Amino acid sequence: MRQTHPVDHPAAGAGAPQTRLHLDTDIGGDLDDLCALALVLAWPGVELTAVTTVTEAAGRRAGYARRALRLAGREEVPVAAGADVALGRFRYAPGYPPDARYWPEPVPPAPGPLDAALDLLEGSIRAGAVVVGIGQWTNLSLLETRRPGILRRARLVLMGGHLRPAPAGFTAWGSAEDYNVQLDVAAARHVLATSSPTLVPLEVTVQTALRRSHLPLLRRAGPLGALLAHQAEVFGEDWRAEAAAAADGRGAGLPADTLNFHHDPLACAVALGWPGARIETVPLLVAERDGLLVLGEGPGGTPAAVVTAVDGPAFGDFWLQTVRRLGPAGA
Repeated sequence: MRQTHPVDHPAAGAGAPQTRLHLDTDIGGDLDDLCALALVLAWPGVELTAVTTVTEAAGRRAGYARRALRLAGREEVPVAAGADVALGRFRYAPGYPPDARYWPEPVPPAPGPLDAALDLLEGSIRAGAVVVGIGQWTNLSLLETRRPGILRRARLVLMGGHLRPAPAGFTAWGSAEDYNVQLDVAAARHVLATSSPTLVPLEVTVQTALRRSHLPLLRRAGPLGALLAHQAEVFGEDWRAEAAAAADGRGAGLPADTLNFHHDPLACAVALGWPGARIETVPLLVAERDGLLVLGEGPGGTPAAVVTAVDGPAFGDFWLQTVRRLGPAGA
């Protein structure tokens, strides 16, 4: 699928220049954050400069990120815990799946000062890394407050926002279900006003799928792939994922064995130049209604790069074949 507004850095691959990427994540809730981290680690030619976490609970999410990096043999990647729920910025404090079911071994938290996370973000931006926000945008807002103007210079790809109805056959979520944006509306509004990000909205990401049929190959994709397969299987049991997909009308658009969406992996792939997404410039309007941040498009809107379509099946295959590289050759 042709990009009508290409991201300003090339796709990584054989012979491609090194691409730097910073991941800002709320890893530890929905498993698509872990799927995104695995994709970045497996993508040839990508330097993961750092991982920062958001909507923290005393370093719990940072602990998950460090464990995942250790499983992938990438403990050198810096990790820092960012904005904590104790700051009082979030609409509510998110819950967590039970560690005993999702993580085969106990995961110690990795708390630290908020400034350490903001320092990592600032360093990545100054080093030319693309920053991919796959959680709430609170860390980015806090960094802009600390260093006014820095986000305008940054290359940002943000998972979140809802702009248009999803195509028929896919989950018809709207602004209220836009978790990354609505959990900290003030941060989202601030970031949109002070940066020029590429947005990867909800109506596009719901067209992607992590499938049960992917699990056998994942189990052979090294320790991190095996963890992904384990968590996906448990997630499917806990949420009766395939039955839920059929109940809410996804069946017509996604495979029957869909376990979860690839919201966050798609954002990372867009940041790295994967060609199966269409990016258009749209006149973006931003408003608050009933406490929610509502996006629209129309006259007077600010030109913004927005992903408007995706080849979902192609992305699922691409994600799986890329993550397979985490395992031994030939697996």
